[in-house]
Amino acid sequence: MSNTVSTSSTSLSHPATFLPSGSGDLGAFLSANHELIAEALNAKGAVLFRDFNVPDPAYFDAAVELYGGENFAYAKSLSNAVRVNVTPRVFTANEAPPTTEIFLHHEMAQTPIYPSKLFFFCEIAAEEGGATPLCRSDLLVERLEADTPDLIAAFREKGVRYTNVMPAADDAGSGQGRSWKSTLSVDSKADAEARLEDLGYSWDWQADGSLRVTTPRLDAVRDVGGGRSAFFNQLIAAYRGWSDSRNEASRSITYGDGSAIDNDSMMQVIAVADELTYDHAWQAGDVVLVDNYLVMHGRRPFAGKRRVLASLLS
Repeated sequence: MSNTVSTSSTSLSHPATFLPSGSGDLGAFLSANHELIAEALNAKGAVLFRDFNVPDPAYFDAAVELYGGENFAYAKSLSNAVRVNVTPRVFTANEAPPTTEIFLHHEMAQTPIYPSKLFFFCEIAAEEGGATPLCRSDLLVERLEADTPDLIAAFREKGVRYTNVMPAADDAGSGQGRSWKSTLSVDSKADAEARLEDLGYSWDWQADGSLRVTTPRLDAVRDVGGGRSAFFNQLIAAYRGWSDSRNEASRSITYGDGSAIDNDSMMQVIAVADELTYDHAWQAGDVVLVDNYLVMHGRRPFAGKRRVLASLLS
């Protein structure tokens, strides 16, 4: 085994990288080097395992299990992305069309229920494009505190609310296309309303059977330990990408008190995040571990076949 761990404080630059020696058994490496991996993950927020032997999704599933930690089942999440399980703990990263860009976000930060860590496995690299952008949210907070202290103070104080419309049936053509039945794990409108009430959401049924929901106030900035804070939310993804036949991105977010987040504020956040973003260009067989509290991720558009799978930890 060899490894490269950079601790640059100015950008992600690239994930900490581990390369194999010997058999290249990823599961054995994850099991035997948990502390070393944890140190790298804390320093960089993302860890790349390259050139290990990861032949298929079943092996990836077993390797993640050997890493340890409780599985975060996608079926029980409140995410609105359409995804397909390929093993009990491994599923497609997103079923949205190749031309759709998935903008920077912390996984499921638009809901009260979210994972702590994400494993990604590149089974098939795209012929063109398809990189996964990664952005350190703690560095983003540092920059915003220095450049726009009033803005980051408002996010800290007020938090954020998200609004989206969930279809009556899965819409794989949208990044927000998961049906309300699947999202809420219910079979009826009555059960959906009961679940939403328990979660503190407000809601409104639409004439076509879709469901418009608004979250309770959620934090926009999170303490991640070591004196660091992260811009833990889905503001960029919602503002830039929550658009389809049911949703209008500009109406998808407000501050937690219901007041508007103006365009100039969001453009400032987006500009700084873009400066701090590293695009991970996938090679087939790559596995990347992401600290979901520390690093945002997304997906660039691509051409050709691309298959990146995910497995989440609570």
